Amino acid sequence: MTVFEELKARGLLAQLTDEEEIKELINAGKATFYIGFDPTADSLHVGHFMALCLMKRLQMAGNKPIALIGGGTGMIGDPSGRSDLRTMMTKETIQHNCECFKKQMSRFIEFGEDKALMVNNADWLLDLNYIEFIRDIGVHFSVNRMLTAECYKQRMEKGLSFLEFNYMIMQSYDFLKLYENYGCNMQFGGDDQWSNMLGGTELIRRRLGKDAYAMTITLLLNSEGKKMGKTQKGAVWLDPNKTSPFEFYQYWRNVADADVLKCMRMLTFLPIEQIDEMDKWEGSQLNQAKEILAFELTKLVHGEEEAQTARESARRLFGGAVAGADFEMPTCELEESDFQNGTIDILGILVKAGLTASRSEARRAVEQGGVTVEGEKVADIKAAYSPEKFEGEGIVVRRGKKNYKRVKMGKAG
Repeated sequence: MTVFEELKARGLLAQLTDEEEIKELINAGKATFYIGFDPTADSLHVGHFMALCLMKRLQMAGNKPIALIGGGTGMIGDPSGRSDLRTMMTKETIQHNCECFKKQMSRFIEFGEDKALMVNNADWLLDLNYIEFIRDIGVHFSVNRMLTAECYKQRMEKGLSFLEFNYMIMQSYDFLKLYENYGCNMQFGGDDQWSNMLGGTELIRRRLGKDAYAMTITLLLNSEGKKMGKTQKGAVWLDPNKTSPFEFYQYWRNVADADVLKCMRMLTFLPIEQIDEMDKWEGSQLNQAKEILAFELTKLVHGEEEAQTARESARRLFGGAVAGADFEMPTCELEESDFQNGTIDILGILVKAGLTASRSEARRAVEQGGVTVEGEKVADIKAAYSPEKFEGEGIVVRRGKKNYKRVKMGKAG
């Protein structure tokens, strides 16, 4: 199976400018391609995961990836898929985020001479001469055509700023510069980037008379049509300090039955034939598939040792070995200020641990019999605990079947 056939079999391909040309280039290992990442946070998240996996697959097939960090475009903000204006960031914040990105990306792709490159579009965007730019580049863009792009239609309802309106031109210019500077002949991105990517191929054709290609990757959606990678607490991050390896493992372990094999195809490097065999699995076998998915993805992001620890922790947790367990578990540390008159009640514990979003939600969870402390069901919403209860390893609090937190006293000072 060629690399292109495998991408197709895994359900990764969405829209392509020229399927035959793209197929020939990537199968022959002759594509120099880029994917853009705007540094809007100090960590990549699950939304970036598929792009990183694609870069790894194509690099393994001999193609050359360019990770384009949007140090310049990040100061504007991409309106695609948004109904609000992005928060502006300082140059210092953007630089810090870029450094964090490279460290995380190095787990997936190999950087170095003739391998993968990381490039920052701030290098050519921040010193542009405005008059020259709109004369030489802006002349190639039709406002009428730009306004038909889906990303602009969504924002027009609430008000599209001129700042954001420039984003398509900036991204198209990125492709032109990468073509000129590095021979980059292909751009990949999420399916919501299609209009911006076409702008780049058209700009290269108009300015240089050359052909360049674009391909979008299927967005990672669950069976309900919602983007994956979000929890009640927010994004699922690749930084272990933001989302622990155990929490990362549990996110994938808890995907819906209808989503597990799709995620397996799109995100893991398991042979496609092995995954196809799992199509026949049902019932308890689907739980085994979820374990495989969670282990493979945690290994990719955090390494095999962390993946094994997370898997063992989950198995022991859900096997009932909770009280006093000495394995990895998400931990919440209490401070003296959390105690009122020498105690903290169960509602306060649930909120502090992030097991509920509010005291009213915590009250309902207790009243419905869904809360345990050290394996014992808590029936009284007024149940309270003194600081001594949380000394040492603390206590294990559970809400429902799958949400656990170890709660203990933090270190003073």
